[in-house]
Amino acid sequence: MTTDAAAQQVAARRPAYLAELAQGTERFHEPRRTDCPWCGSERLRVRLRTTDLIQRKPGSFTVVRCGDCAHSFQNPRLTPEGLDFYRRDFGDGFDGREPVSPFGAGSGTKRRLAAARALAAFDEPECWLDVDTGAAHFPALAKQVLPYTSFDGLDRRAGVEKGVRCGRIEEGHRGSLTELAERLAGRYDAMSMFHSLPRSPDPRAELRAAQAVLRPGGHLLIEAPDPECRYAGLLGKWWAFYHQPRHLHLVPLANLCAELTELGFTVVAVERRAPHVPVDLSAAVALFLNCRMPGPDVPWRARPATPLQLRLRRAARTASVPLVALARTLDTLLAPLLTRTGFANTYRVIARRDAP
Repeated sequence: MTTDAAAQQVAARRPAYLAELAQGTERFHEPRRTDCPWCGSERLRVRLRTTDLIQRKPGSFTVVRCGDCAHSFQNPRLTPEGLDFYRRDFGDGFDGREPVSPFGAGSGTKRRLAAARALAAFDEPECWLDVDTGAAHFPALAKQVLPYTSFDGLDRRAGVEKGVRCGRIEEGHRGSLTELAERLAGRYDAMSMFHSLPRSPDPRAELRAAQAVLRPGGHLLIEAPDPECRYAGLLGKWWAFYHQPRHLHLVPLANLCAELTELGFTVVAVERRAPHVPVDLSAAVALFLNCRMPGPDVPWRARPATPLQLRLRRAARTASVPLVALARTLDTLLAPLLTRTGFANTYRVIARRDAP
């Protein structure tokens, strides 16, 4: 997108954003919970308070942790309208887009191929559904490992339709897994969920939907941020996998495995090192600098950024490149050691759906 086109797009969207913000951001939150949505315990403590560090939209957010089951969740949680507001225009080419993305397909081709191989070791699926597939980059990669598997994708966004047009998937399902589970029941013998559970308002409902969509004997592959990662405590709100306000839940590995077992799955593989995404330090540095440099010209900003402010921001971003690059190098070099000592930021679970 050219600079002029981006400026025109921002100007066109600004009135609608300002009209929404004039009503305040508190209306985007549900009532604050006094109990844990996972186990019902009332032993909750604040884990962090933060703002939108990526898009810098107005608002504040709190993540709490349950003292009994260790489940972490956004509290008060965003309403559906709030989720739409804070997810809208995310990474759409404005200057405020995410500086480092640990969640996209481009962040780890080797990891995603390794995930496909890990599931293929149990069985070669006939048909595989990739949840929150985006533009279906993972299925395109996985075909290198499983050339005879038919891949479909599911996503709320229009990118899934692009995945079909580009031939990366056979079918694209537009909507959420919980909405489409009844229509897709018993259709697949493999399913992948990469970092989709944290975005779900109800992770348990997502797992029940996955159980419905899978055939008996089918395998479910889940990768999710590990809230027990030591980086989470060390970096605080600058830990990219908190991803506020777009992540609603951080499910501990033990809780996930117990829930899968309760639903009639057998957990056949757990991995905490290989799925690690080496971006913790570089993402933290990028997020910190993004919040310290002059703000971008975005439609939720009351007044357009001046030419001087934009020049200063471009200069600051250019000057920050060596520092972010250094942090990225440290991420890569330290990963083999740190993933052995509790700093792995992602876990992978493969579970087989048992026969009723």
